[in-house]
Formats: sequence, C-alpha cells, structure tokens
Amino acid sequence: MQMMSDFPKVHCPFIRKTYKVNQADWKKHGSKLNLRTPEVYLAVDEVNPGYEWVFEDKDTFAVEKLDGTNVKLTMDGGRLISLQNRMNPIDPLQLMKKGNEYIVEGVLMANGKGYIEANGEQAGEVIGPKLQGNPYNLPTHVWYPFNKAISSLKYKSFHEHERNHKNWEAWFKDNLKSILYMKTHKSTMADSVFAEGVIFYNLRRKEEGKSYMAKLRRDMFPFYYEDKIKIFYE
Repeated sequence: MQMMSDFPKVHCPFIRKTYKVNQADWKKHGSKLNLRTPEVYLAVDEVNPGYEWVFEDKDTFAVEKLDGTNVKLTMDGGRLISLQNRMNPIDPLQLMKKGNEYIVEGVLMANGKGYIEANGEQAGEVIGPKLQGNPYNLPTHVWYPFNKAISSLKYKSFHEHERNHKNWEAWFKDNLKSILYMKTHKSTMADSVFAEGVIFYNLRRKEEGKSYMAKLRRDMFPFYYEDKIKIFYE
C-alpha cells in the first residue's frame, strides 16, 4: 500500500502556557485527566500570532472536534488502495493484528452509510466502543470523514457571540454539547454529552493557500481540572 502524508499539526488560536499542579492531586487524578506530568498546558487570553483570522474573519466557523483516532484512506474506482492511522499503514486483510479490527470495522461501516467517496485520498476520525471511552455511546466503530463533519457538525450559534477567551471558556464549560451525539441518538442538547472541543475552519483561506484550521479543546481551560487538581498560576 502507498504511504499517505501525516495529518497536519493543528494549533490553538490562543497562546498556551504550562502551569504546575499539586503533586498529591496529580497522583490521585492525573491518569484520568491524561496528565503524564504534574502540570497543565492551558490556553491563556492572548491570541496566537497568525491566528487573528479565527477571531476576526467572518468566514471562520466552528465544527465539533471528534474524539477518536485519525485515519486516512485512498480509494480508486471504489477500491481501497491504502489505509493509514496517522503514519501507521494498515493492511485491512490483517485482521488478527490488534487494533486493525476496529479501524477496518469503522471503514466498512462508513462505506455502508455512504460516507466514502469512490476516488481520492480522504481523511476522517474512527470513533466507537474501543476509542476514548466511547463518549458517543456507539454500538460499533465508524469512520467519520472530516468533510462530512464540516457540513453536518457545524455550530450554528458560533456567529451569535463575540469571539473571545471569556465567552469561549463559558461556552465550553456549560454548553458545548456534541452535535454528533444528538444526531445519533435523536436527543436534546440537555441529554447530550460534552464535545471534546471544536475545530475552526476558514475555507476561503484554504483556497488562498493560507492557514485555515485551528483547534480548541475543553481540556485547554482551567475549569476542566479545578474541581480535582489545584493549579499554581505563579
């Protein structure tokens, strides 16, 4: 199988800074919070240079960031040519290799749903039972293409509020619910789960060859930790 490029690094639109946390708290809660060391890496109220477009450009929009694993595939006339998890090529016929089975299942389920195009390189996220605790409560794995996320998982209320750190922190803490969960389970916002975060897109900038993606997750804000871990801001 031919190797595809890795997924591009997507940066936060805010500057991020590292803060120490209480050692005892970290030992107790660090593993559940995915903290490998007793420190947190937080988004502060300073715009990351080069990402002013996230805040100022009217063509920027926000899409739910899916919590799974990145997978690319290449199709040619409806035939799967290559399959890749980050930079790890996957042979779909090697089902006995641990980890392959749920990625292959995800691709097959996506094909049954009509998510896969007959030709070209395509990128997306495999989500489901064996990934990230299955926050979407899915019965099987599925590969969800990023192009579909752009059209189906867009936060329509994004343009109704001023774009700043204070507003987004409040949004992420209390109201950033998963659109995918609501659509999958036909639930209300109140019954949904929190989304991992958002991806900011600006497709006009993409056409112009400029940076056009940024990301912001709930775990980039202090509220995500403060009920379990004391953060030292000195």
